[in-house]
Amino acid sequence: MKRTIKKLLFVFFLLLIYTYVLAIENIPNDLVIFEGENITMKTLLGIHVRVDSETIETVSNNKTVSKKPGKATMQVSLFDNILLKDVSVDILPKTKVIPVGNIAGVKLYTSGVLVVGMSEIEGLDQKKYKPYENSGIKEGDTITQINDKIIRSTEELMTTVNQAKGKAVKVKYIQSEQTKECSIEPVETANHQYKLGLWVRDSAAGVGTVTFYEPSSKTFGALGHGITDIDTEELINIASGEFVTTRILNITKGESGNPGKIQGTVENQRNIGKIFKNSQFGIYGTVDNLSGLNLDTSKEMEVAMRDEIHLGKATILCNLDNQKVEEYEIEIEKIYKENNYNNKSMQIKVTDQRLIEKTGGIIQGMSGSPVIQNGKFVGAVTHVLVNNPQEGYAVFGDIMLKQAKETK
Repeated sequence: MKRTIKKLLFVFFLLLIYTYVLAIENIPNDLVIFEGENITMKTLLGIHVRVDSETIETVSNNKTVSKKPGKATMQVSLFDNILLKDVSVDILPKTKVIPVGNIAGVKLYTSGVLVVGMSEIEGLDQKKYKPYENSGIKEGDTITQINDKIIRSTEELMTTVNQAKGKAVKVKYIQSEQTKECSIEPVETANHQYKLGLWVRDSAAGVGTVTFYEPSSKTFGALGHGITDIDTEELINIASGEFVTTRILNITKGESGNPGKIQGTVENQRNIGKIFKNSQFGIYGTVDNLSGLNLDTSKEMEVAMRDEIHLGKATILCNLDNQKVEEYEIEIEKIYKENNYNNKSMQIKVTDQRLIEKTGGIIQGMSGSPVIQNGKFVGAVTHVLVNNPQEGYAVFGDIMLKQAKETK
């Protein structure tokens, strides 16, 4: 009996240690916040956060508020005696943005080439081969070099592999943010081309909604979610990108179980700007051609802090007919104030019958539509609930603006 109790106590002790380790790891090493924004950290008994700075004020244990722009350090300790980690805090000044709501075209070019599939290769002997087998390469990986030559396109990959004349090539690739290397021996086909058996892609294109323009830095944010590869569903690691005007061709209304979409063309359209960042919270870049956004500069407004957002009425801005941006009513049904980990910060519902008649609710292409409440920029539409197109999610505006501030 005593032995059993000891084992149980030992297991409990290990679980307790594991819980504390996870709690400590979940506290970020770096924070970017806005002036006046509250900082609330989830901690456990005995873990304390201390601040020694003129820019941050402690309100209560583990809850602080930023007072003015600048930099600060927060110390996380165990029982105020054992230092666990320092958290670097960058406090940004309150910023005004111009909500946009216009549909635009997106062109992305990958950093390297993205592996989107694999297939057997028929050699000169008519046998089937899998040259990639045991190489470690998987779908979703990005090939960056072949034989130490930087690869920027599918054409460069094909040329470099053929130049090896069947000899094994050294492949450098990125997998789960780690750079790895392997060797693959290409297979010669009947038409005397050498193949690795990998299907790759070097670009992507589509349409989405521009969320905001920030005049002081000439940066923009759009979509509210990242662009993923259609085959691998992985976030595309981009080298560069373009934002261009678009012409809406067709709108398919959303229905339960069948999301609708906006179809547009990016051919022969005017340039708006360059895209430098593709993150889970949207795409970001700088504006070169301000006229391409059709901005109403009189609509500049503050970005709402999370404590200012409340349940109830709000509006979204979007352009659905190639004419002008319209404002439509929605309801904010749920708010997840402490969510900094994904782009489902708020649950929303479309209540405006005009929008429901046009689109059925939220459809693909509306992602990025800015959310406005009480004259402040609150966030952007990101997702639709597949079984109910009138409902979906939005991301906080402060998250998007922080992403844009890190762009330049």
